[in-house]
Amino acid sequence: MEPYIIFGLGNPGTEYEKTRHNIGFIAVDKLAVSWRIELSRVRFKSLVGEGRICNEKIILAKPMTFMNRSGKAVRSLKNFYKIQPNRILVIHDDMDLPFGSIRLRSSGGSGGQRGMQSIISAIGTQDFARLRVGIDRPPGRMDPMDYVLKPFSRKDQSELDFVLNAIVSAVEMLLSDGIDKAMTQFNHSVLDDE
Repeated sequence: MEPYIIFGLGNPGTEYEKTRHNIGFIAVDKLAVSWRIELSRVRFKSLVGEGRICNEKIILAKPMTFMNRSGKAVRSLKNFYKIQPNRILVIHDDMDLPFGSIRLRSSGGSGGQRGMQSIISAIGTQDFARLRVGIDRPPGRMDPMDYVLKPFSRKDQSELDFVLNAIVSAVEMLLSDGIDKAMTQFNHSVLDDE
């Protein structure tokens, strides 16, 4: 069985570590801790770690390209492991979803997210799973680029662990029971479950 690769999108560098745009990196770090997978090797433009969960060989990956060039890293790992797009999950931020909401989908467009557009262009298909993590719209007239590169607010930071735990549960259900069941269970505001 070919491995399942889970990519978290973000920007490398300490200045971006705790920003909204890096929720994909933050989520992959949470998966790594939960599953005891060490993200310790750089391979094909990504920081990667390997393990087994839910009877699947898993590769966790954080592309070390900047967000808008994520496709290069995804294509490189996809080609190296010779995997089909249906064995890829991409986790990324989404301003069109309220904070605390997650949405799994088995395919679809980029929704204006440049990292996703880069991946779709690089691998030539949009038929791969994605988990969109809501970060809310910018307040007032704040520029969206400034907003996504800011850290989470104190209030959001206090609820982030709950969101991350829901992401771990959603991904585990996707791996064990399939994406349809995971979508039914988790495609809503996970903060409502508190």
